[in-house]
Amino acid sequence: MQPSLKSLCFLVILLISVSRLNAQEIGLQLYSLRHQFAKDVPGTMAKVEAMGIREVEMAGTYGLAFPEMIKLIAKHKLQVISFGADFERLEKAPQQVADEARAYGAKFVVCAWIPFGDMFDSDDVNYAASVFNEAGKVMARNGLLLCYHPHGYEFQPYESGTVFDYMVDALDSRYVYFEMDVFWIKQAGQDPVALLKKYSTRWVLLHLKDRKRGTPNSHDGKAPDETNVVLGQGDVGIAAVMKEAKTMGIQHFFIEDESPKAEQQIPKSLAYLKTLK
Repeated sequence: MQPSLKSLCFLVILLISVSRLNAQEIGLQLYSLRHQFAKDVPGTMAKVEAMGIREVEMAGTYGLAFPEMIKLIAKHKLQVISFGADFERLEKAPQQVADEARAYGAKFVVCAWIPFGDMFDSDDVNYAASVFNEAGKVMARNGLLLCYHPHGYEFQPYESGTVFDYMVDALDSRYVYFEMDVFWIKQAGQDPVALLKKYSTRWVLLHLKDRKRGTPNSHDGKAPDETNVVLGQGDVGIAAVMKEAKTMGIQHFFIEDESPKAEQQIPKSLAYLKTLK
């Protein structure tokens, strides 16, 4: 007898809830080293291992076929926690996305951008929700949880709150959760800690990224790469974020550093995180 979608979804959420009781890990969004990967994939994987990283979030395979990529991941003792997927792929081929994510051993599928025009509004949310809610059902049937990663453009004013508030309600809480990138929340003029508290049951993953002091806010999901600084040196308030996130039981944290100096900054960020109790 085939289990129902409802029971499968319950099992996925239960497993995630149980996993929150385990040790919390600091991983790496591999996009941080995109320039290095473009030149030398095996060598860059070795650098990730040498940094002491054990959990990673994937953002492409840098031209490698699955057999080559999975061998490198295994060789360097890495575990793929989440698997990045474009909005268009979730819309047109969600089962293919689920198959690929499972092949890498991922627990989560993350989408980090929704196509939109001049301004992200409620109509964009409605369309995105129709895609994410259906794709989320497919992920649940495959033992995965779908997450959306806001980039800041979702925080335009809307009614008594923001477009993001409307989005949280539009996305089915049985199938779609969120990954917070604290840089982009700050960049949009929001308070990451307050937002973690406001939607404490919906955040399950966290991107750790700090912002150069004095950087002007924006609502277009864009900022110069150079505004990414070593964790603890910017204005995001990483210590307070980590305290709240750990209290909430978030298990998976990924450093994402988009700076041209990411390779030099990541070890310093890891050292800073070790100073936090």
